[in-house]
This record gives sequence, C-alpha cells and structure tokens, in this order.
Amino acid sequence: MTPLSPEIPAGPGFLVLEDGSEYQGTYVGRPAAVGGEVVFTTAMAGYLESLTDASFAGQLLVCTYPLIGNYGVPRTTPAGGRPSPPMQSDRVQVQALIVQSLSQFYSHHRAVESLSSWLTRHDVPILTGVDTRALTMQLRERGTMAGWLAPATVPVDEAKRTARFVDLHAQVFLDVAPKQTVIHAGGANRVLLIDVGVKEGIVECLLRRESTVIRAPWHADLIQLAKTADGIVIGNGPGDPADLGELTAVIKMLLGSFNGPIFGVCLGHQLLGRALGLPTFKLPYGHRGVNQPVRNVDTGACFVTSQNHGFAVDDTNLPPDCVKWFTNLNDGTSEGLRLVSKPVCSVQFHPEGMPGPRDAEYLFDEFVRDVGRARAAGRPT
Repeated sequence: MTPLSPEIPAGPGFLVLEDGSEYQGTYVGRPAAVGGEVVFTTAMAGYLESLTDASFAGQLLVCTYPLIGNYGVPRTTPAGGRPSPPMQSDRVQVQALIVQSLSQFYSHHRAVESLSSWLTRHDVPILTGVDTRALTMQLRERGTMAGWLAPATVPVDEAKRTARFVDLHAQVFLDVAPKQTVIHAGGANRVLLIDVGVKEGIVECLLRRESTVIRAPWHADLIQLAKTADGIVIGNGPGDPADLGELTAVIKMLLGSFNGPIFGVCLGHQLLGRALGLPTFKLPYGHRGVNQPVRNVDTGACFVTSQNHGFAVDDTNLPPDCVKWFTNLNDGTSEGLRLVSKPVCSVQFHPEGMPGPRDAEYLFDEFVRDVGRARAAGRPT
C-alpha cells in the first residue's frame, strides 16, 4: 500500500454555500478559490469515471460514500487517440472534489499514483474531512446551489470574488466538445455520434458492436454528416438543454429527414424531447449515482441504472406518435421516450454504466441491430 506524497500542499479549508452555510475541512492541492454548482453522487466506487465525465463539468462534486481514493489512479496515457479506461474524457471535468475521508493509502495492481497527486496535477482541489452526510442532506432539502471552496487563508468574500467559475450556460458546451470530427473505425455500420461531452464508455459500446463511430462536435454540419451514417446517437453532456437551441433545431430537422435509427442518451434524451416539442425542467438536486431504479413501461421490467443529470423532460403531454418508454421509480420523472412509427428512442440513464451497472447495455444491441437493418436497406438519407 502506498501513502500519499508529503509534497502535496494541504491545510485548513472551507466550503461555503450560497445560503451562507459553511463546512470546514482540509484543503488538499495548490491554493486557489474555485466555485460552481455543488452536486452529490451516491456511487460507492467509480470516482475516476465520475471525475472525468463531462456531465460534471464546472461542478463541485460531493461523494456520499465516506472513503474515497483507496484504489488510486491508473496510467492515463491515451491509446489510439482515446483516453484509457476507466477515464471518460481526456481531462478532469469537475471544479473540486469534496469527501469525508481521503484515503492516505492506495492499493491496486493498475495504480501508479494517488488520487490527490493526480487531481493536484490537474489543478483540481480536494476538501476532505467534511461531514458529507450533513452536506448531502442540506442539498436534498434545499436543492442544488452554488458554492465556493478555498483554503482557510482566503477570506470568504475574497473567495466569492476571485473564484474560478465555468460558464454552464454557453461556454461549457464548447469546452467539452471535440474541436473537429474524428472517425473511430470499428465495422461496417456507421454511427454518427453527436458529441456535447460524450463519455468514452458510449464510444466503446458502439465499437465493441462492430460499428464505425463518426464522432462529431455538436456544432459541426450534422445534416451533411448524417448522409454518410446508418444511425445516430445523441450523447450526454453538461448544462441546461434549453441553452442548446441551435442543436435542438438540427435534431428536429434530422427527425424529419433521417429515416435510420436515432438514439438519445442522458442530455441526448432531453434534447430529443425538446426537438419533439416537450419542455424540460431543473430537478431539485438531480439524479447522480449508480442506484437509480427505472421501469420499462411496456414490459414492467425494472433496472438499476447509472445516472448523472440535473434536468428532466416533462412528459405530461406527449405529441402524437411519441410514447413513454421508461420511468423513474423514485420520483416518476421521464427516463425514456420512443416514437411508434420509426426507430427513434432515448433514455435518461446511462446504459453503458461507467461507473455502475450495465444491466441496460442491451439497448446498444437493439440500436446496432436497427443500424444494421438501415445499412442493408441503403443509406437512410
């Protein structure tokens, strides 16, 4: 077992929420004030997947499981132009990590450094020693809110004034998307993956099913790229789907012109819903974790799923040809939609897990089967 490096800066620190409540702890990392939306995840493991998931971009992440960091960090050198598992993007996406107990030792056959060393290299601070149960209960009661995290040497007013924030309403969508279209060769099926911060796990699920992935930034010429594809996946990402009006309009056009299968995941579910004319709304504290139960409305089958989102689709008044597919068993919110007349569907949860259960990964099998049928019938557009 390897202890944490004594060279990593550490000292008293604090987190203050917008309602004025304050939590004391030990600040680990290079001294700086950061701010953002404070959210919590209930996953017991998978902190590397969560920290590199672009859906968490710009947020301060609270882990409800008390002990974090015990299996360290593996080598993260990209292979073939893509981040190595379990990383879900090429960088740390969160603004800060807040835990009850940061492990002083790590032990895993793939580990090459500690979590604190890795995050410090990426200029992402950790606040440890926090009563994360009390913090989580407050976020559940009061709802998600903004927060500021800093060393104790920084006055609260100064922290609020100088904290590094990420613009979650516009810039974040450009930050997390690739700069240009990349093609990952994987097979005869050609899938256009609309990237607004998509997880590497989704790419991997498609490649394993012998599909070539045309990975395009959301602001690319998607109409033209769709002409070279047999199917379309609208991936996950951060932020409010209402801020992606331009992309929503393009998806609406694709719904009218593209006859092959279209599959939305997480943010993709919300964007597809908005393209169908459905509103979205912000959840009080979101669904973030690996234990969210959903039910298939058609079959009654239930699944425990991995989720990471703060917004939901209002499926109260569905348009013609659109039906509910999955629903959340905790709060009844929309977890899936599908069209009756064509192979268009979406889910709010993550079928690929990463981290979490993969019980719903069969949805990729169904999608790729539909893609194969579209390819056999000729280009959908």
